[in-house]
Amino acid sequence: LDLILMDIQMPVMDGVSAVREIRARERATGRPRTPVIALTANALQGDREACLAAGMNDYLAKPFKRTDLQQILQRWVQ
Repeated sequence: LDLILMDIQMPVMDGVSAVREIRARERATGRPRTPVIALTANALQGDREACLAAGMNDYLAKPFKRTDLQQILQRWVQ
């Protein structure tokens, strides 16, 4: 199973815009949804909700502990 760790703050196209494009292409081609985990260093109030509303499956604020990442991966990777 594939999984995307999406940085929210990227140059040119931010992570929210990128995941919206990914979801649109999945719908257009009938492909199953790839789990997308948002990663961000600037964890502001409302960021999690915005990421989930854009189509991301989960959210992880940096810095994070190894156990936090392991829990997320176990949740989404079979």
